[in-house]
Amino acid sequence: MAATDIEPANNERAVVTHVDTAEVPSAEWGWSGESRRTFRIAGWIVAFILVAMIIGNHKGMVEDLYLVGFAALIVVILVRDTILRRKPR
Repeated sequence: MAATDIEPANNERAVVTHVDTAEVPSAEWGWSGESRRTFRIAGWIVAFILVAMIIGNHKGMVEDLYLVGFAALIVVILVRDTILRRKPR
């Protein structure tokens, strides 16, 4: 009778992370982090859209200065991030 009382093996994988699931609920499914590549692509798209918004029906130059200024700020941040990622630590 002892052979029939064997419990089935638990084949579930243990998720090993350094994140407390109470603080970050998504860590329970195995994803907990940010995609740098996605944020970089989104930054370039936003900078392009800001520059493209210069073409419009506005008459003043103040709007253009703000659009170009924010686009330039985003580009500087993206270039700085790229340079810092290439440097060895």
